[in-house]
Amino acid sequence: MKRTAAMSMLPCAAIALISTMVGAIPLAAETSSWITRKSAPEPEKPLVTKPAAAKQSHAGTSEIEKNIPSTAPATGDDAAYMAFDQGQYLTALKLAEEAAARGEPQANTLIGRIYTEGLGIKKDPVKAYSYFSKAAELGDVQGTFAIALALAQGYGVKKDRRMAAVMFEKAALTGHAEANYNLGVLFLKGDGKPENPIRAFQHIRFAAEKGLPQAQYDVAELYQTGTGTDPNALESARWLSRAAEQGLPVAQYDYAVKLLQGFGLTKDEPKIPVLMKAAAEKGIPGAQNRMAYICFEGIKMEKNPVEGAKWRLIAKRHGVIDQTMDDMIAKLSKADRKKAEAAAAAWSDHIQAEPEMSALP
Repeated sequence: MKRTAAMSMLPCAAIALISTMVGAIPLAAETSSWITRKSAPEPEKPLVTKPAAAKQSHAGTSEIEKNIPSTAPATGDDAAYMAFDQGQYLTALKLAEEAAARGEPQANTLIGRIYTEGLGIKKDPVKAYSYFSKAAELGDVQGTFAIALALAQGYGVKKDRRMAAVMFEKAALTGHAEANYNLGVLFLKGDGKPENPIRAFQHIRFAAEKGLPQAQYDVAELYQTGTGTDPNALESARWLSRAAEQGLPVAQYDYAVKLLQGFGLTKDEPKIPVLMKAAAEKGIPGAQNRMAYICFEGIKMEKNPVEGAKWRLIAKRHGVIDQTMDDMIAKLSKADRKKAEAAAAAWSDHIQAEPEMSALP
């Protein structure tokens, strides 16, 4: 099979292992679950489309993450991929099995994905791992990365962070961005690799330069704390800005807060309401409550008390306590309060109506 970029190692909606950054490095909350690239992390639970409701500070989390790119249309030996892209999973499986029998490395990776996600067939983590292993043996970097992820979580195989680190490193040596990020996290934690903040910074910075938003977010924290590198507030702000621009919810929230505090890039200050609203829309309660103040006070936008009251009501439903803001809302007219209540209810109904994404069992 000639098509390389369309390969996925683990479920589309469940493809990243969040790893704990612990010890003296105040980098992240302790978490461990599989998530998609553009989703907000949620501790110790399968991911859904809504970000973690408990996130009210700008501490953030760090995740072991991967990307599933997609390139040119499938032709010739890529018939299995074409069938897969069209949702013809059983046909894709049959074609991939035929290609695997011919010794095609990437065909094994595609079969592993089908068994991992249970596409047209029953999920079989053990069988998926065996195919990923075969792909790795034949030199497919995506298969190598897939078994690293499986070993890191114990999906279809006994959890083994040391071996996961070995496989992440093997994939990282090819320039695989997500493998570099994962390896960096393991070095940072001293999990599967000896704790080494300098190596951690190097690998995570590499992934950040390749465009991974979570890596950019973490590099910002590493620069902020001087972990594995010299402290540099300007570099921290620049990387956090990049992660926010890519839509990472916790980065949008954290950077908006930094801008409010005067610690961000001056040129980005007009983005305060845009970033805060984006994070609020993605379900971060702290962002929702701060958005209320932005609307009431007209920070880089026209004042809009009704909109502000809407966000406060949403944040309150998520457990955020703020008597000062509640008193401000109480002073609004009855008509405006009703508008805000209706808007908050409509927002909540819309979010609840969104389909949840599947995740690994």
